[in-house]
Amino acid sequence: MKAMRLPPHVMLLLPAVILLAAVILFPLLLSLWSSFTPFRLTRPDSVWQFVGLRNYTRLAGDADFWVAFGRTVLLLTLALNLEMLFGLGLALLVERASRGQRVLRTILMFPMMFSPVLVGFQFKFMFNDNVGLVNNALQSLGLTDQAIPWLIDGKLAFIAILTAEIWSSTAVFAIFILAGLMAMPRDPLEAARVDGCTPWQTFRYVTWPFLMPFAFIAMTIRSLDVARAYDIITIMTDGGPAGRTEVLWTLIARTAYSDARMGIANAMAYVAILLSIAFTAIFFRQLAKARAQVAADW
Repeated sequence: MKAMRLPPHVMLLLPAVILLAAVILFPLLLSLWSSFTPFRLTRPDSVWQFVGLRNYTRLAGDADFWVAFGRTVLLLTLALNLEMLFGLGLALLVERASRGQRVLRTILMFPMMFSPVLVGFQFKFMFNDNVGLVNNALQSLGLTDQAIPWLIDGKLAFIAILTAEIWSSTAVFAIFILAGLMAMPRDPLEAARVDGCTPWQTFRYVTWPFLMPFAFIAMTIRSLDVARAYDIITIMTDGGPAGRTEVLWTLIARTAYSDARMGIANAMAYVAILLSIAFTAIFFRQLAKARAQVAADW
C-alpha cells in the first residue's frame, strides 16, 4: 500500500501552518480553556480544574470590571469622534493647499511613526505638574497661577490620555479622508456650484457622502486599537489615580500579573474581544450602507 503524499503546494505551506498553530492557535485555545478554570500563576495545577462559566458569572457582579468596561467605551467613543473631526479638518486643509502638498502629507504621517510607549512617555512629561510643558505654557500665558495636577486628578488624567490618543492617531483619519478627497470626481462639485449651493451645502450633500466609506474604514481600524488601549495609559497613569483611568486591558493585565488570577483575567479578555468584534461589526455595517449610498448617488 502506497503512503499518501501531500501536494507540493501543501508541503510548502505546512511549515508556516505549523508555526502559526504553535504561536497563535495553541496560546489562543489555552487562554480560552483557562477562562473556564480558576487558574492562578501561583498554582499551575489549577489550570486543569474546570469550573464552567463561574468566571464569567463572577464578572457580571464585579463593579470594577463594569466601571473599566464603561470607561473603555467612553474612551473609544470620544477618541473616534474627535479624531474623525480633526482628521477631516486636516485633510480638507491639506487638499486645499496649492503648494507643498506632498510635504504636508508626509508631515501628517509623523505621529503614526512613534510607538505608543514613546507617545506615553512624551505626554507624561508634557502633563507633568512640576516641569511639564503644558503647565509652563499656561502659567506663562497667565491663564493659571498654579500648577494643574493633570495626571493626579482622575478627570484631568483621562483628558490627558485622550489628548495623547488623539495626537497619535488623528493622522489615520486624515490620510484616509485625504485619499477620498483626492479620488473624488470634480464634476458633482462643479454642478453643485452651478446650482447655487453654498460651501456648506456642497460639503454636506456632495462631499461628505462620498467620504463616509473612507471615514468608516478608518473608524474600523482605530476601534480595534482603542478597544485594546494599554501602552499609553500604562505609561502615563498605570490606571491611576485610584483606578480612575483604568480601562479593560490595564485591568486585565493587573488581574493577570499583579494578582496572578490568570483564569478570570482571560475571561475579561474574551469579553473585551467581544466588545471589539461588536464595534467592528457596527462599523462594517455602516461602511456597507455608505458604499451602497455612494453607488446609488454616483
